[in-house]
Amino acid sequence: MQLTRYLPRKVGAVLCIAGFVWGLALLNFTIMNGTTTDEPAQLKEEILRLSERYIKAMSRESQDVIDGPYAGRNTGYDLKKTMAVLLENMLERVNKLERQVLELTVNRSDVRQSLIDSDTARVSDKVSHSSITTDKIIGVKDLLLGVQEDCSLTKEEESLYPHCAVKSGWMNNFWKSDPCYAENGVDGSPCSFRFYLSEVENWCPLLPSRAQITNKTYTLTPPIKATWNFDVTGLMSILKDPNGRRNYEWIRGRIGRQWDLWVNAAKSWDKKQQANIRHRKKILVHLGLLSVKSGFHIAENALKGGPLGELVQWSDIISALYILGHELTITSEVEELSAILDKFPNAEAQCQSRTKLPLHMIYTDIVGLTQFKRKVKQGYGKFSCLLRIIDSFGTEAPFNHELYARTNKLKTQWGMQNLNLKQFYTMFPHSPDNSFMGFIVEQHINSSGDLKSVVKRNQAVVYGKDQRMWNGKEAYLSVIKKHVEIHATVFIEKGTDSSNVIPSFVNNHGLLSGSDLHKLLLESKLFIGLGFPYEGPAPLEAIAQGCVFINPKFNPPHNSLNTAFFKGKPTRRLVTSQHPYTEDFIGKPLVETVDISDLNEVEQAIKRALQSVDSQQAGSYLPYEFTHEGMLERLNAYIQHQDFCTAHPETWPPVSAVTVSVAVQGKSCKEHCWESKQICEPSHFSIHNNRAVLESHLGSECSEVQHLADIYYPAYETLSRKCYLQKDSLLFSCVGAVDGLVRLCPCRNYVKGQAALCPDCL
Repeated sequence: MQLTRYLPRKVGAVLCIAGFVWGLALLNFTIMNGTTTDEPAQLKEEILRLSERYIKAMSRESQDVIDGPYAGRNTGYDLKKTMAVLLENMLERVNKLERQVLELTVNRSDVRQSLIDSDTARVSDKVSHSSITTDKIIGVKDLLLGVQEDCSLTKEEESLYPHCAVKSGWMNNFWKSDPCYAENGVDGSPCSFRFYLSEVENWCPLLPSRAQITNKTYTLTPPIKATWNFDVTGLMSILKDPNGRRNYEWIRGRIGRQWDLWVNAAKSWDKKQQANIRHRKKILVHLGLLSVKSGFHIAENALKGGPLGELVQWSDIISALYILGHELTITSEVEELSAILDKFPNAEAQCQSRTKLPLHMIYTDIVGLTQFKRKVKQGYGKFSCLLRIIDSFGTEAPFNHELYARTNKLKTQWGMQNLNLKQFYTMFPHSPDNSFMGFIVEQHINSSGDLKSVVKRNQAVVYGKDQRMWNGKEAYLSVIKKHVEIHATVFIEKGTDSSNVIPSFVNNHGLLSGSDLHKLLLESKLFIGLGFPYEGPAPLEAIAQGCVFINPKFNPPHNSLNTAFFKGKPTRRLVTSQHPYTEDFIGKPLVETVDISDLNEVEQAIKRALQSVDSQQAGSYLPYEFTHEGMLERLNAYIQHQDFCTAHPETWPPVSAVTVSVAVQGKSCKEHCWESKQICEPSHFSIHNNRAVLESHLGSECSEVQHLADIYYPAYETLSRKCYLQKDSLLFSCVGAVDGLVRLCPCRNYVKGQAALCPDCL
């Protein structure tokens, strides 16, 4: 940093300070003497004259001097010390004047006592502050005596921030490669590297002496209050495909059908949350799965009966973001994305400062993320904290952590993103490590949930719109046929012979509109799963229309090791049935989870289901988290509270919602918390990742403490009393479990029907 750039600002600052000091002196003189004089004017001139001479002399002397612990040449370290002394002197004068003014204006004993109490409180605050910080804090007098702040890492910090030293080394060699480093205070010194890497990026711990400094995070403009946007025409104009493709056709249709329900839900929720202020965000939505280059043809297949889960979720996310009042830009092709990114200043620059980014958030999928990274290249780091990844099946820590995945041979095309696991948004609450985004269960007819006036026919609807889903299922369906008529909604291309796939006793209606399908479900008693597709929205729609869902059980559970569909997906989650959510969160009598290869078990399940419907034990049910209002509440909480960009953000969910306890040996925190009717809260692992907390639950001192990088920590061995702390924050995991270790688990309470949130989260 050149002195010619540095001095003008600092000279002005010193002159302003000098003027202020003069003002204090004048006020003090007036108070003490009750008169005016020409002497203060003379003092002012003298202060300014001496300040000018001092700065000029210091400028001459600084030209070839390396002058302090924070800089190379020409950084005015002595000037920094001088300003610090002036500021401290000003503070002392202000405190003194406070006392003098009050003493002169109100000569009462209670005022004097309040001043004494105030001074006592200040001393107490200083003592309290010093007790929770380290001896790294350097005072003004220390600076004048030449004491230099120690910015090196302690051994504990090295273990908790393993990348800090590496990043500091990189900064030492390349901090001049981009002017933004200097703009953020980097001047070539180790301390400036530490300040930047802890306050702008998240690689290093914040120094105690800097704890009161506001985090340097990206800001666009002062926060703007969000207002509801009920005009759907504006959203439809955004969802126009400039290339003439039919990318958004299915999405537009769903949004149009649902819009009145969205508006009603927003008005209802607004009455409950009217005291809460929502801030408007600038959001980019990039649907990479719909791009031509993805090769998936999802938009085209959706119009022919293909899987709709991803499009359902995207439709509802876009609707919710828009109606909440946020500013949206929506793309689906790589060319569109590139045109937008080309407008970003220094999008490809490696400097991670986010002060000039014109966005608050980026919603995309894994395909879109890959396209995004190819465009911004080395500049990806500055965008990474803005990302919200729509990830249907979830991502687990071992697959997300690039080095861990490579070392343990867990490399997949969908993993190794090195993101905070909460940045992955799932369709169902698979794992508490990720954020549950969800979708809306569409109801065309029975939105009231009252089925008493509906006459249920003795019929079932099969869950399977693609012929390939029916292969090998005739024996299973034959058992069901003995008790009910079987209906289907299979899309069949013209000229295609489906007689060898779809049994002749099935009444196929072809591809139905949403309202016609729901009418068919409303008249039916059963909804029959075939085992695929996994975890779609249709079973919840059927249950909401009063059908019992026959849910195929998987034994052994399907996962990435034994099932082709899950191969390469960044999770080893055990999928125990076609629809685990309905199995775990709903259950009997609305869900019968059965092994469909056991035909006797199938028949017994069909009989139980029909009895439940006929006796009205089974009726319409829709979890609140899958309603329009529930999704608005959840998504708004994420937008307003989740912060992945600030180096040291406010804790959310709040501490009041979390209790810490130990799991049974060999059990994961997900299992442990669920057994106590709570949910594992991964954002709180870092708070309790310390020896004191482990020892408090251990009941004695740790025999040894090790910092390791794996998905099982913090934890301890019951026999040896060895304690293990997490070395890498990206490996905090609710689902990690291993024999021999007792895990320390942060468990969160939750709102019934809204598992993603706690009572104090709203």
